[in-house]
Amino acid sequence: MSGRHGLDVLTRGLVHIYRAEGHDVAALSGVDLHVRAGDVVGLLGPSGSGKSTLLSLFAGLMRPSAGSIRVGEKEIGKLNERELDDFRAAEVGILLQGASRNLLPYLTPRGNVEFAQRSDRGGGASPWQAGEVLELMGLGDVADHALAGLTPGQLQLTALGVAMAARPGLLLADEPTSQLDHVSRDLVLDTVHRVNREQGTTVVVVTHDPDVAARLPRTITIRDGRIGGEGREGMDYAVVAPDGSLPLPPAAIDAFPPGALVRVHEVDGVWKLELEGGS
Repeated sequence: MSGRHGLDVLTRGLVHIYRAEGHDVAALSGVDLHVRAGDVVGLLGPSGSGKSTLLSLFAGLMRPSAGSIRVGEKEIGKLNERELDDFRAAEVGILLQGASRNLLPYLTPRGNVEFAQRSDRGGGASPWQAGEVLELMGLGDVADHALAGLTPGQLQLTALGVAMAARPGLLLADEPTSQLDHVSRDLVLDTVHRVNREQGTTVVVVTHDPDVAARLPRTITIRDGRIGGEGREGMDYAVVAPDGSLPLPPAAIDAFPPGALVRVHEVDGVWKLELEGGS
């Protein structure tokens, strides 16, 4: 099987504001982010931090209030409703939290993937057979079984197969392992990595699970609607915002309390932070 290339995702000054109880709430407050084609990236952060909003914006399910978001060659905020429908059908695979939200219970795994393929408006890669999708998911031997007889892990893999039915360039997965035991969780993660490796698909995963995050080569932590940190190959980094601000990791907040004076200076070509005192 030869796959399509993954899609780049690029945001600049991304803002999303929604109305809640008569007040405007900023779910995202100026996010600059680049996910390279073929990357596997995790979005981390507490509930309400904005990570699920970011995932929905990537999918074209919502429009940004300000700023820009580009997926591949498409500027999402400039697409009309028909163009957004075509974009979601052909170029983005969406895996919602909870397998049942992605599946038709009266169809087999093969039937679910075939239904998703019939819903494709076209414009993506050449069609591929449902059997190929299910083999990639490791479900070839249960392709024609009733969903009621499948394990939770197999159901989640079927949902992943539905998300990959059109061979999208971008896979967006919201908490794909949250309801699984450790064995099934690892099986799903192995399959996600296989999809990335064999199809070249760019993958963005929202997760609360530190064990899942540890399996991802790059993680992005969202705090209060902004990028608060990145993890790459097991190393954690703070991210300098466009305005020059530097969010502290949670573990450093006690050492650098609000009002503290911090000296930023260069020593032998290395920039250092020194706590000078507090106000």
